[in-house]
Amino acid sequence: MRILSGIQPTDSIHIGGYLGAIKQWVELQSKGECIFFIADLHALTVPQDPKTFSQKTLETAVELLSSGLDPEKCVIFAQSQVKEHAELTWILNTITPIGELERMIQYKEKSKQFKDSVNVGLLDYPVLQAADILLYQIDSVPVGKDQAQHLELTKTIAEKFNQKYGKTLKVPEALVLGIGGKIMALNDPLKKMSKSSPETCLFLFDEPEIIKKKIMTAVTDTGKTIKYDLVKKPGISNLLTIYSLFSGEPIKELEKKFAAKGYADFKKHLAAMLIEKLEPFRRKKKELMQREVYIKEILERGRKRAEIIAQATMLEVRQKVGLLV
Repeated sequence: MRILSGIQPTDSIHIGGYLGAIKQWVELQSKGECIFFIADLHALTVPQDPKTFSQKTLETAVELLSSGLDPEKCVIFAQSQVKEHAELTWILNTITPIGELERMIQYKEKSKQFKDSVNVGLLDYPVLQAADILLYQIDSVPVGKDQAQHLELTKTIAEKFNQKYGKTLKVPEALVLGIGGKIMALNDPLKKMSKSSPETCLFLFDEPEIIKKKIMTAVTDTGKTIKYDLVKKPGISNLLTIYSLFSGEPIKELEKKFAAKGYADFKKHLAAMLIEKLEPFRRKKKELMQREVYIKEILERGRKRAEIIAQATMLEVRQKVGLLV
């Protein structure tokens, strides 16, 4: 089974992204042929600083490796270094109706967020995403709810291409990720944790004092009972979820453990546990940040492996659509 997923090089990885995706990527490494890429072309659809952007890509590679991805078990590379991503995107553009792209939820949201810089790339983002997947003849794509619509479009595009030119592109299936896919913001437990609010977003590589400050100031609820109830107590429920997923203790056990405690005491224990659990990640990142040549070697090795698959797909695609080969 060949599996693919990607991550944009924008800011650090937060605990929601780790629990909802990367932790499960690490587990998938032993279950199939995994291809993980740093989506730097996707990141260009919103403003980036050219002076620091390439360094962000390298740092994202460092964070993926620090989180448990093993270059001996999976392929890791930068999207922009495999030119076939852009080439297949253009060909798929020619069979993708504009109306399909205009109804994409992510496009609607980002076009509101970046009103002064709405570009064709933002509209075309789902087609590039489809090319990312179809280029590697993928069996399964790990997805959360926010990407489900894009995967459906990918399947539609693949089926349309195959119908028009003959069976060429494998139609992928969704690999629905398990619990941990939705960690909420520390300041608003009704909103998903997001990098856009760094002061209330807990990053995987935050220093101990930062972790403690963010947890101690996290929003809770009225009352003092440590009980999981998403409707009446979304704040404490979010913190219980975080505690459970990092400690491995069931939420029911945590409710018993802190039955006679208040919110402040619970938060102190949560902060201490997170500081301990996240220390290996911080230590590994600090070590790898000093080894830029090694990181570039890993990305180059990944590029070569990815390119072999991508070039084989594009040779067939070119032949099917009638381009010179």
